[in-house]
Amino acid sequence: MAIVPKRKTSKQRKHKRQAHSALKSPNLVNCKNCSNKQLQHHICQFCGFYKNRKIIGFKAINDNK
Repeated sequence: MAIVPKRKTSKQRKHKRQAHSALKSPNLVNCKNCSNKQLQHHICQFCGFYKNRKIIGFKAINDNK
C-alpha cells in the first residue's frame, strides 16, 4: 500500500524546502584573447580561442557577417 501523509504540508514548510531551488547565474570570465565574456572551460564564441590556442575547424559567429 502507498504511504499517505498524516497531515497537510504547511506553506511555510513547503517554501523552506524549495528555498534552494533558485536558478544560479552562469560564471562568466573574460577571454584572454579578445576580452569578451565567455563561459569557463569553453571555446570563446567570438574569437575561437581556448587556452590561448586557436581551435582548428571552429568557425566564429562573427565570421558569418
